[in-house]
Amino acid sequence: MQANRSKNTKPELLVRAGLREAGLTGYRLHWKKAPGHPDICFPGRRVAIFVHGCFWHRCPHCSPSRPKTHPEFWEEKFARNRARDARDCALLVSQGWTVLVVWECRLKRGLLDQTMETIVEEVRAAREKDRPGRVVEVGSMPAWRLRELRARRRMRRS
Repeated sequence: MQANRSKNTKPELLVRAGLREAGLTGYRLHWKKAPGHPDICFPGRRVAIFVHGCFWHRCPHCSPSRPKTHPEFWEEKFARNRARDARDCALLVSQGWTVLVVWECRLKRGLLDQTMETIVEEVRAAREKDRPGRVVEVGSMPAWRLRELRARRRMRRS
């Protein structure tokens, strides 16, 4: 696990490159003054961007594999990660921040442009004053579509 980086990962670099390309500079990386140390943070706009790896944060879109050895350890580890993510988002939202959660699988070749377009729109829209804090899961599917896909997967497995 030593080789798994937490900073400057490929998905994070892709998001930063897209932000620079859109002319959105002036962000802070892993800003310690914001709860949870967001991967990318725009303090003036009060926008925090978390770029989550699908495996470590248990992506709801691509259902990553589970390790076969020591399943109890891994379940606890993943549960702690999800709890920490929820806590950090809740703290930021309570302080009036807009939190963008970007999943690694939403930065793949076919979805990258659409995902970056959404991120740029959200960052630019956050400039408006007196906006309440909120969490935006970038590139997520509507809830009805997610339920439909999960039902199909269950049918294939049985």
